Amino acid sequence: MSRDYVLHPAAPAAELRIDYAAELNPQQFAAATAPPGPALVIAGAGSGKTRTLTYRVAYLLERGVPPDRILLLTFTNKAAREMMRRVAELAGGEADRVWGGTFHSIGARLLRVNAAALGFRPDYTILDREDAEDLLKACLADAEIDPKKARFPKAEVLADIYSRAVNDRRPVPEIVERDHAQFEDLAEDIARIGAAYTRRKQAANVMDFDDLLALWLRLLEEHAEARERYQRRFQWILVDEFQDTNRIQGDLIDLLAAQHRNVMAVGDDAQSIYSWRGADFRNILEFPQRHPDARVFKIEVNYRSTPEVLAVANAVIRGNAHQFPKELAAARRPGLKPALIPCEDGHQQAAFVAQRMLELHEEGVPLRELAVLYRSHFHALELQLELTRRGIPFLITSGIRFFEQAHIKDVAAALKLLANPADELAFKRVACLLPGIGGKGAEKVWRTFSARTPGHEQQTTNNEPLTDEAPSSKLQASTSVGAVLMGCSSAVPKKAAVAWAQLATTLAQLEAPDLRDQPGRQIRLFLEAFYSDYAEETFANARQRLDDLDELTTYAAQFTTLTDFLTQLSLLNNLEAEDDKKPAADDDRVRLTTVHQAKGLEYAVVFVIMLCDGLFPGARSLDSPERLEEERRLFYVAVTRAKDELYLSHPLLRSTPGAGTVLLQRSRFLDELPAELLDEWNLRPHAWDVPPAKQPDGDEIPEGEQPF
Repeated sequence: MSRDYVLHPAAPAAELRIDYAAELNPQQFAAATAPPGPALVIAGAGSGKTRTLTYRVAYLLERGVPPDRILLLTFTNKAAREMMRRVAELAGGEADRVWGGTFHSIGARLLRVNAAALGFRPDYTILDREDAEDLLKACLADAEIDPKKARFPKAEVLADIYSRAVNDRRPVPEIVERDHAQFEDLAEDIARIGAAYTRRKQAANVMDFDDLLALWLRLLEEHAEARERYQRRFQWILVDEFQDTNRIQGDLIDLLAAQHRNVMAVGDDAQSIYSWRGADFRNILEFPQRHPDARVFKIEVNYRSTPEVLAVANAVIRGNAHQFPKELAAARRPGLKPALIPCEDGHQQAAFVAQRMLELHEEGVPLRELAVLYRSHFHALELQLELTRRGIPFLITSGIRFFEQAHIKDVAAALKLLANPADELAFKRVACLLPGIGGKGAEKVWRTFSARTPGHEQQTTNNEPLTDEAPSSKLQASTSVGAVLMGCSSAVPKKAAVAWAQLATTLAQLEAPDLRDQPGRQIRLFLEAFYSDYAEETFANARQRLDDLDELTTYAAQFTTLTDFLTQLSLLNNLEAEDDKKPAADDDRVRLTTVHQAKGLEYAVVFVIMLCDGLFPGARSLDSPERLEEERRLFYVAVTRAKDELYLSHPLLRSTPGAGTVLLQRSRFLDELPAELLDEWNLRPHAWDVPPAKQPDGDEIPEGEQPF
């Protein structure tokens, strides 16, 4: 018969050097000095989450916990380094021996010494995304599957499917059915390729990024000695940003903490906004169910925003049914009420934001403290042009240069070809979208196409916008791109013949008189007839890219000629290119960013734009309660970025392809806010901008009698 005998740690010989009660507020203090056992810390926006976690590590060290018995997991190496730097300042050099890092870096460290148990050598190498896709291409070749010939997902899509299967801990066919239904009939073949990919990785002694978690978990689940060793070693486990963990990360934490159960999960359920990246909201929401004796601490004192901003934030998140209820309280003095600004359209919205920014800057607010937040990059196109016209420098922080993304350039190339059949680069880019056509094939077809294009010899400048002397309508009147493409079918590889005919037919339809000067409708038809299927087969994030193109369609609808639209597109692209060339030291620029990119940041003044149903919240979330709650959390994140002033704007009208100008419904999130929390601003044009008044018979009033 055996029995458990618990050894209690001795009290520290000396008093604690840090006065935790003086350094922390009561809520932070309670969490940082929590007794052993599972704990969930719900840290509201701007409440000092990092400070609390840092003092928690210092507290454990001062209580005599050996540093190598502490495991601190974060989502970026930068966050781990910063936290360890702060701990070292508080508790001294002992912090260097704490196990701190990202889930993947800790997994790699453990797998180095346990590789043999999993069939690998300790000198395994780690594949980056591009290497992993190259290995997948080799697996496809071995299986005699040509994605260019068959309707089969390409390597990038396969990599995404297998990654989701690993991180969600679901079978590959289930992921295909859920996220890639168009490939459901190929699910068995996709699973077979995945199994071959796994075998080839092991044979080559390589792991991909997802293996660092999957094999770490497999080590713990299948090897009792290793499991018990690491459960004994990691007596105290702390996890930052717990709301962003996925299924496999949640299972790793539960298994590692199963023996000592000293796990502290820190995060904010109201800021869980990355489900599209695999984050599982249930990890934080169900923590008390998985650990029934867990203590739940709430840190609700906000040091960032004014009480007026926080009142709006609290009202925003109140609409979510699935959450840990909390009420952010301000540590700051009162300020201005957030403003609600109805605008006539996107242009007036841009004019308001730009003018108000100039006023704030004149009042002493640095440009870098002004931020515009939006749901999708395309929501800020009018604003980019308005800021440029007014000479307001801005920095786009929404990831990679938007107009350099493949899906935007693909669709733009098709339209450029319609506007200018002599555009060789546009032709070749479109040709390479077809199965079996690469660089050499595109060159061959281009020679045939250019020889059949009337007037080609006079058009020698590629990518040059058409001038008033050579409008697109005149060029297209003598040159039918679709017809010429159809005549080039003999130069096209057999495997591309069907797709080529479809492309030629589609472009011929786009040249019809009723579509010629409607770029929005042209893009819509190109997507429906050709490009959507290509995107689904080519890109792992096809839905996100198609959402981008939906926005491009709406943006294009406001232009009356294809030439004008392409010119504006080029201007916006050049704005991004010029922005990239500016020295990093030049930091005093307005920030334009998606809400997702803004998480974790703060600004003195925040403008949240395009708050309309279908835009924010996004159209795809309106029929899903779960997605709608995440969109509401996204709005909450946007609001809580503001320190001093907050402006919420929504246009009333918008041009759309086919429907012309439509009335927009303001965001349902705005309707959920009590009116007394906001000041509504009524925009009216300056007197000089008011159009001449009309007499009842339609005649203008004489200039000297104009009302102001």
